[in-house]
Amino acid sequence: MADQPLVGVVLVSHSREVADSVARLATRLAAGGATAPVVAAGGTPDGGLGTSAELITACAARADHGAGVVLLADLGSAVLTVRTLLVEEELPTGARLADAPFVEGAVAAVVAASAGADPAAVVAAAEDAYTYRKL
Repeated sequence: MADQPLVGVVLVSHSREVADSVARLATRLAAGGATAPVVAAGGTPDGGLGTSAELITACAARADHGAGVVLLADLGSAVLTVRTLLVEEELPTGARLADAPFVEGAVAAVVAASAGADPAAVVAAAEDAYTYRKL
């Protein structure tokens, strides 16, 4: 597995700090071997709140090591920006947006990707996070 590329995960948030923190959390929780590429695409290029199509595109390219890219987004316009980039084919070929809770989905996606899962399984793991119960 070490010589095979892993699916990359891109975390799209309105906040650089949130994206960076969730990326660190997911990476640390997936530790124990090879860790999938995780790239935070948070905020605007000037550090403000919001989303940036250019930043998301650049982060997706950095996360793409040849096995695919799965993106998770936090709120409405982040989702819309990723959807637009997918439709306009601005993201790596085969990139997928997971319909998942941001934190739990990110952890599940990074753990699955780090275990060598393919893009469909990474998306499924992230989306399964909606079923996590806290009571």
